[in-house]
Amino acid sequence: MSEKNKKKPLQEALLNARLHDPFCYLGLQQEQKHTCIRVFRPHIKHIAIKIQNDFVPMHCVHEDGIFEWMGNVKPEIPYRLRLETKSDVATEPIIFESYDAYAFPLQISDHDLYLFNEGRLWQTYRTLGSHRCKNNGVMGVRFAVWAPNAERVSVIGDFNQWDGRINPMKIHHASGVWELFIPELQPGTLYKFEIRHRNSGEIMVKTDPYANCYELRPNTAALTPAEQSSHQWQDAAWLQDRAQRDWLHAPMNILEIHAGSWKRHPDGRFYSYRDLAEHLIPYVQEMRYTHIELMPISEHPLDESWGYQTTGYFAVTSRYGSPDDFKFFVDACHQANIGVILDWVPAHFPQDTFALARFDGTALYEHEDPRLGYHHDWGTYIFNFGRNEVKSFLLSSAHYWLAEYHLDGLRVDAVASMLYLDYSRKAGEWLPNQYGGRENLDAINFLRDLNIMVHGEFAGALTLAEESTAWPGVSRPTYLGGLGFSMKWNMGWMHDTLLYMCQDPIYRRYHQNQLTFSQLYAYSENFILPFSHDEVVHGKGSLYNKMAGDNWQKFANLRLLLTYQMTCPGKKLNFMGNEFGQTREWRINHELDWFLLEQPFHAGVQTVLRDLNRHYCDIPALHQLDFSSEGFYWIDCQDADHSIISYVRQDRNGGFVVVVLNFTPVPRNGYRLGVPKPGNYREIFNSDSMYYGGSNMGNTVALTSHAQNCMGFDNSLVITLPPLAGIILEWHPHSY
Repeated sequence: MSEKNKKKPLQEALLNARLHDPFCYLGLQQEQKHTCIRVFRPHIKHIAIKIQNDFVPMHCVHEDGIFEWMGNVKPEIPYRLRLETKSDVATEPIIFESYDAYAFPLQISDHDLYLFNEGRLWQTYRTLGSHRCKNNGVMGVRFAVWAPNAERVSVIGDFNQWDGRINPMKIHHASGVWELFIPELQPGTLYKFEIRHRNSGEIMVKTDPYANCYELRPNTAALTPAEQSSHQWQDAAWLQDRAQRDWLHAPMNILEIHAGSWKRHPDGRFYSYRDLAEHLIPYVQEMRYTHIELMPISEHPLDESWGYQTTGYFAVTSRYGSPDDFKFFVDACHQANIGVILDWVPAHFPQDTFALARFDGTALYEHEDPRLGYHHDWGTYIFNFGRNEVKSFLLSSAHYWLAEYHLDGLRVDAVASMLYLDYSRKAGEWLPNQYGGRENLDAINFLRDLNIMVHGEFAGALTLAEESTAWPGVSRPTYLGGLGFSMKWNMGWMHDTLLYMCQDPIYRRYHQNQLTFSQLYAYSENFILPFSHDEVVHGKGSLYNKMAGDNWQKFANLRLLLTYQMTCPGKKLNFMGNEFGQTREWRINHELDWFLLEQPFHAGVQTVLRDLNRHYCDIPALHQLDFSSEGFYWIDCQDADHSIISYVRQDRNGGFVVVVLNFTPVPRNGYRLGVPKPGNYREIFNSDSMYYGGSNMGNTVALTSHAQNCMGFDNSLVITLPPLAGIILEWHPHSY
């Protein structure tokens, strides 16, 4: 067969955008003992190639834009091209120079690809995606994407008129990874991948799963990265302290934030990451929170998904600014001694056709069988945790956020949906595991690998599980058979507590167990006590509206609820707006109702939580043994007739405070309370104080104990217990 006939099928494949290996036809070729350079530019009229310091015309061998140069001299690699665009009535021809993408070798190492295929490449974001780099001394962008079932993958963008024929990529066959270096592309260039399925011929246009930046929604193209980050981190002291921090015994009080609706500009524009640094950080400091938890700020197409239907697992959303802007925010938080936790969503992803769904025409990131791969509740696809490349993708995403943005932890969303194959499914809608059980063994292994990686690679970083079932050992080490999370949200405590607070006080006597039951399991995990965004949406009402009674009683109940939360064993989390009694449900398209703070009752709730936060952080007894039964014991949990509970919180050195809570609107004068030690007790907090909008009943003078047995204690006090209120008493052995 002649050389011309050998080339014809390759030429046809190129012109039909079906060329599987462009390097076998384009670029430098040895043909009939001659050197051949072949270039495909369908929008170009003339091309000349630089040979020994002169530009020599290339011959157009096909009217669709295939150019060749053939000679006995080998041009310098990479070779330079001079191109002249086609002209028409409306445009003049443009002459410019560039290098040929097919003059550059592949760069990705076999070792990285091996680890990727094994599910052990934790920094896949440094290998796949787009990266500015030098190749043979020329600066450009290296593109790489995993699409093992594609016949052809191309990089498309403004630079090639979004024409999938021009920049087809080369596959690393064993790995399913495609790669191409395009010289001299500028930072911020829009691009996507065009993928042709090898069997069906279906053509898909996909955004880059590993991109670090995307254009503003509703557009979905990725952007080539900046030359380098301009941000200079100044949080070394924070990171060093974090690595040594005894988080088990330290206070942790989290404000959960949705960046787009905490506050907005008067014209409705979002606060940027830098705006949040200016306004949110002072507020968090004033309120004495230790951490901010951001609802997902990874890129997502739909505001109304709240960020939980992620399409960019390696990119901060462009809604609020650039990657450097977000680094500035995190850095500013650290310099203000505030930790930052990211809400991260590895359980599922949306069906948007431009993103991960059926990425190369097959169920690549998800399961093919909808009984494993489709989540009916959310209309999303479930990750195939058993596929090694998917594990590399997700583990690398977690690594990326912690490494590149210095984040202090990940709150892992929807863990329960990952653990159970029958989660929210009826009989016949799910498939059992290999042993016939309902446990998702692949997801369990993934979660353990995730926690091992995070705790091994990022000293002091935390992982928090949103897990709503009784799965054992969620926050226990993997070497003991646990999942390895640092902490777990106590959804049972939240559910029972809110059900109790919804009850009219006259009926609360019949529901006392909803307050006391949690102590039966409180130390089986490292628990966080959350009142999260999920409790103030979808018709559930705000915390204020969940409270029973008239307006005064609702506010009193809310102050009491927050007192109970902040004095119970466990770390704390509150959604924004809880701290001042937001009355409306959270609305994603509006800022919080800050004007409510002009009203005394709302200002009182804010003040009460600020003071509770201060006590929680400053009094070791309220946080030091949050995860140990040694830090809590009941004084009395059986006074259901009066709906009163009382307990002691103590620290490792025996220091303690007494907490008494009255869940009825009836004041209790002369209430006798057993106490653990004789001496004097001073009321250091009272949620019924006039400063908080209460009736100002309480104990204004020091209380001296009596040697009178009460509630199983040898000593007791007679106290005034205000209505729908909680008090904290501090012990002193001598009179004040």
